Amino acid sequence: MKNKLNLIPTNPGCYLMLNKSGDVIYVGKAKNLRSRVRSYFTGAHNLKTQKLVSEINDFEYVLTNSEKEALILEYNLIKKYAPIYNIKLVDDKSYPYIEITNEKHPMLIVKRYLKPEKNKTLFGPYPNVTSARKTLKILQKLYPLRRCNPLSKTPCIYYNIGLCIGPCKNPDVDYKPHINAITRFLKGDTKSVISDIEKRMNEASNNLEFEKAKEYLEMINAINETTQKQIVNLNDFKDRDFISFAYNKDDLAIHILLMRQGHILDSHRIIVSYLENPIDTLLVYLKNYYEQVLLPQELLFDDRLDLSLLNHYFDTKVFIPKRGDKKHLVDLALKNAKDDLENHSELFRNRSERINEQLKELSEIVKKDVNYIEVFDNSHLFGTNPVSAMVVWEDYKFSPKKYRKYHLKTTTNDDYQGMKEVIYRRYFRLMMEKRVMPDLIAIDGGLGQVNAALSVINDFNLNIPVIGLKKDNYHNLEAIIYNNQSYPLKKHSPLYQFLNRLSEEVHRFAVSFFRKTKTRKDYASILDDIKGLGKVRKTKLLKSFKSIEEIKNASDEQLIKLGIPQEVIKRMKEILWSE
Repeated sequence: MKNKLNLIPTNPGCYLMLNKSGDVIYVGKAKNLRSRVRSYFTGAHNLKTQKLVSEINDFEYVLTNSEKEALILEYNLIKKYAPIYNIKLVDDKSYPYIEITNEKHPMLIVKRYLKPEKNKTLFGPYPNVTSARKTLKILQKLYPLRRCNPLSKTPCIYYNIGLCIGPCKNPDVDYKPHINAITRFLKGDTKSVISDIEKRMNEASNNLEFEKAKEYLEMINAINETTQKQIVNLNDFKDRDFISFAYNKDDLAIHILLMRQGHILDSHRIIVSYLENPIDTLLVYLKNYYEQVLLPQELLFDDRLDLSLLNHYFDTKVFIPKRGDKKHLVDLALKNAKDDLENHSELFRNRSERINEQLKELSEIVKKDVNYIEVFDNSHLFGTNPVSAMVVWEDYKFSPKKYRKYHLKTTTNDDYQGMKEVIYRRYFRLMMEKRVMPDLIAIDGGLGQVNAALSVINDFNLNIPVIGLKKDNYHNLEAIIYNNQSYPLKKHSPLYQFLNRLSEEVHRFAVSFFRKTKTRKDYASILDDIKGLGKVRKTKLLKSFKSIEEIKNASDEQLIKLGIPQEVIKRMKEILWSE
């Protein structure tokens, strides 16, 4: 690798770090590729960079004409490869929106979109689904649209209590006034809505309908509550985001104040880790974020960023305000980002210190640094529906996207054979795909299960320690089994708490999978196993006959009338009469 480092040009570009399996584990960009890449292999680094360097087996690079081009290429490469040391930059959650459906009889719904579709009428995104549903509830009381899905043929309860406009009763109903009012409200014009509710409240009060008047008052209070974050108003009624950030040596806090129709309505905040340049990390994150949500008319940043670079990234108007209310709001986003970072650092410091204490004790037992653990558990009921499950703990947390489920094929009630099967299937696949192996395998069981797993690991010549999480008669964790030795655990000790979390999580996941499997089999039919008897034919049979016994005794003529071929009838009769 030393010779390859000397051959790197000094041009700008992107570099890709690869592990021994050839997987891309990190993507970065540099103004001077040679200087940046060589820096990884010289000098002191923080813990995260040390861990990255320990896994680098090779590297590749791509030249660009400028550092700006390298920034865009870096973003695209991260999206393509999703490297494990960049993956935290990719915020792949979906965002809740309020949507007016594009139908003859429209509905008002809350729906999540990973990336909003341009042909939809959407308002948002909202910071959480609770906020969106609260707003939806207010609107459904004020401006009811269709509620039945599919459309009912007769008036439903919503129509009878005034919460549906009633297209079932009046197909030519005019939705336009309601949609216009909803649109004004969701764009920030709450004054006219509150004025309308106050008018209704006064009318109800004058008519001595005090319960209804109280309900209108509660709606006004709810609207005021949901809009109380409107700390600054701008009179041009534009949609804007005010963006700022704060960082320390490990983490970057990003805070976005969301202004819609001239009102600050909410915020988006996140903490991400970074390895090198926090500005690069910020831009990659924001590029990804604004591909998933509706872009506002303007984005406003603080003056630590380069305006020409920002224009290179975003397809909307970008500003760096110098004074006035807009500058005040950017400064407010910065204040929030600093506060987010300070709180996160304190919480993470306490959490990481606790986990490091737990891992240190575990590493001393297995004589190996532990960061990536795969945990297995089997589940069955008296030999029926045997399944196995695996959960993954990596980088100080569980990784649900890497969890796996297995239907056991070689045994029904032999737990040791079941463990051999799942370990064989898991690590044979990892070897064939040349993927990274875990630092430790944990088995939710005792010495027998551990030895069953070890027999497969040893056959594969893999150097992975295997521990057992041994339980007492009350299914409480009591000891670690390792190298044929038992290491008792003190309840409430840091290591006990950590391993108990692993045990509870894999057990929960295995039992959940088992219950779903059992439910499917409980509702299975002998007809499911008959070749040529698909869903449509089975439905016809079950509608025409009251039981399997009646189907078994039905004449060929009856079955042919249902559209079942003669060869399928013959096969079906053979199977049914053999039971």
